[in-house]
Amino acid sequence: MQSIFAQVFALLLCAVILVWSFKRVGLPPILAYLLTGVIAGSHGIGWMSDSQEIHFMAELGIVFLLFSLGLEFSVPKLMAMRNVVFGLGSLQVIVTTIIGMLVLRFMQYEWVGAFVIASLIALSSTAVVVKLLKELGMLNTRHGQLGIGMLLFQDIAVVPLLIAFPLISSASNSELASALLFAFAKGAVVCLVLWAIGKWLLPRIFNEIALVRTDELFVLSTLVVALCAGSLTYAFGLSMALGAFLAGMMLGESQYRHQLEAEIRPFRDILMGLFFVTVGMQLNIPYVLDQFIYIVAALAAVLVIKVLIIVGVAQLMGERKKDAWGAGILIWQMGEFGFVLLALASKHQLLDQNAVSFLITLGVLSMALTPYLISKTAHILNILGIEKDWQPEAPSGYNAADLKNHVVIFGYARVGQTIARFLRPEAIPYIAVERNPQIVQDAQIAGEPVLFGHAAQKTLLKSVNIDKARLVIITFDDFEQTQVVVDAIRRRTHEVKILVRMKDDSYMEQLKAMGVAEVVPETLEASLMLVSHVLYMSGVPMRRIFRRVSKERENRYPYLHGFFAGDSSDLHEVTGERLEYLHAIALPDHAFAVNKSIAELELKVKRVDVTALRRDGEEIAQPDEQTILRVNDVLLLKGKPRRVERAEQFLLDGVCHNNVF
Repeated sequence: MQSIFAQVFALLLCAVILVWSFKRVGLPPILAYLLTGVIAGSHGIGWMSDSQEIHFMAELGIVFLLFSLGLEFSVPKLMAMRNVVFGLGSLQVIVTTIIGMLVLRFMQYEWVGAFVIASLIALSSTAVVVKLLKELGMLNTRHGQLGIGMLLFQDIAVVPLLIAFPLISSASNSELASALLFAFAKGAVVCLVLWAIGKWLLPRIFNEIALVRTDELFVLSTLVVALCAGSLTYAFGLSMALGAFLAGMMLGESQYRHQLEAEIRPFRDILMGLFFVTVGMQLNIPYVLDQFIYIVAALAAVLVIKVLIIVGVAQLMGERKKDAWGAGILIWQMGEFGFVLLALASKHQLLDQNAVSFLITLGVLSMALTPYLISKTAHILNILGIEKDWQPEAPSGYNAADLKNHVVIFGYARVGQTIARFLRPEAIPYIAVERNPQIVQDAQIAGEPVLFGHAAQKTLLKSVNIDKARLVIITFDDFEQTQVVVDAIRRRTHEVKILVRMKDDSYMEQLKAMGVAEVVPETLEASLMLVSHVLYMSGVPMRRIFRRVSKERENRYPYLHGFFAGDSSDLHEVTGERLEYLHAIALPDHAFAVNKSIAELELKVKRVDVTALRRDGEEIAQPDEQTILRVNDVLLLKGKPRRVERAEQFLLDGVCHNNVF
């Protein structure tokens, strides 16, 4: 027992030191974990035994990695980029694999070994490339989009390779085609089962879990879903990683995506680190040193051949030469999924240990060289005469990750929604984070920029681009919860101003000491006071602020009467059903209200108001009574809860409970 403890302690200590060192010089942590494995393995110092337990934990890391990858997949995004993803991406993978096989076959490799190696080389590093694109601000440039599109298809291509590698090793040549066909048929059945579960069952389960608002339960449920999906595909004779990927993809469209990613990340990163340690342990250092000249030659060959292939297929698809070359330099390297498939190929004896060591070294060197080559893209293109004085295009448009100089609202209940309504007319960009899933769902349907999640999560803070925000507003009045969020924000940035709402001033000094810019005690006009601070800190002239607030008083606070209510129990507890609230409803194809005017529906008679209409991504405030409703219109209804519920049923199926509202 002491021996195992000493081995694990030494492994962790070595990993900590190397990850810190590599991050200090700008290299990815993957390389640090691989070096840790080299040092700990039999060809290094050799203190780590090759135990089954370590390999089992490493395989769990692959499961969680594929689950996270599935969460990042967006079917609408794939469809929007389908020409790049399925056109350019498929051409890049297929052409690279075929040319790689021919080159390796010329070098006297067997067809199976040639296919395995060529397919590994065809894949690139999503983690390294996306990180560099974000840091350099090139995520929305054309060559950046080409690179992302090809990386998306490569990630998809990993799935059939996970199925194919074990079958290639076990089936004879005559049976291989039928075995692959049967495996893909099983895969289709599993996909259908997981799609049905992910479409109808998992959202309901996570909705109930989210309503409990217990962090531990959410974490446990996420782990169970990933492992259950992996077990299902394993039971069908397929890879566990495939099931985890499919489960993640099904949940990627839900409002829980960011929170799921935040919960799974610590387990994924630690276990993936352990996986790369086990990969590094397979590296035969004497063999690598003996073959180092050939490895450098292979590295140069991969760089030249892969870049030329990408440039060729990109220009064939009609892309500009400079964008094609920029994309080629971006994704020429081998990737982290190459190591995953390399471990699988080694496990099933598709490659010998010398070939594994050769390819690991090739992958490590290519990933280490990538940041330097990307930073020198303009210089390289100038030298080649492809584009003189080339500079990356400025990003066009923005999404949540591109927000800057914006306001982040933590808590999107009554006060949070009030703040958002004041920010919108002033054209101040904002994004909100809320833990109540029903509020998030209603707000997202209405087109509001609201994410589901726990405000203190590091990944969530990164998703809302907290580093570039002009102001953070914390609207929940629980001191303990606020303290945790403020601490998490201050660990990430000390520049952003933080504004906090509290019931009274009991904790004002403590919060100020933590770095809060302003604490607003809750009074009769707490919402208006908070809005005044927000607008002032956002640069709105004081005269306009006074005019807006005075107008709100003259109108008897109409904005303070309608809110997305969350669940009915919360509403009843707070208001006893006296307060009017907002509810968003989307009109499907066969809704009763489609092709009827708002006046025809007589909602005012039913004491329900249509406060806004969202159509084709644009919001119409206070729509005209003669407006004809269309399919996919989103109506924002305001009224007492019981009346709004009945109005929703009436709009959908025409039932109005004997006209009693």
